[in-house]
Amino acid sequence: QVQLVEFGGGLVQAGGSLRLSCTASGRTVYSMAWFRQAPGKEREFVAMSRWVGGYTYVGDSVKGRFTISRDSAKNTLYLQMNSLNPADTAVYYCAAQSQVSGAIATRSSEYDYWGQGTQVTVSS
Repeated sequence: QVQLVEFGGGLVQAGGSLRLSCTASGRTVYSMAWFRQAPGKEREFVAMSRWVGGYTYVGDSVKGRFTISRDSAKNTLYLQMNSLNPADTAVYYCAAQSQVSGAIATRSSEYDYWGQGTQVTVSS
């Protein structure tokens, strides 16, 4: 079993920044990722990170603005979000997979464990 807990959500003005954290406990995982879901929309891939090897991949919609990173010693995943706009408003979820499914995993079904989510609201 793996437990994931997100922190860092909140209300921010357009153009501002937020940093999300996800702390993992339990069994070792191979990859972790961030997804987001706005009301009435499908869950969207944001970014992922391989726990071993340091490989990262960021979705096209947030490239140049969001950065994913990890601290292996603290079992913590981060998402630095800059230049936020109202379209970024969503519940952000941390996810982890127990086995590698490929070089890039962008589908929700590829992840085995999920955090409870943290709300990010960007005002205009």
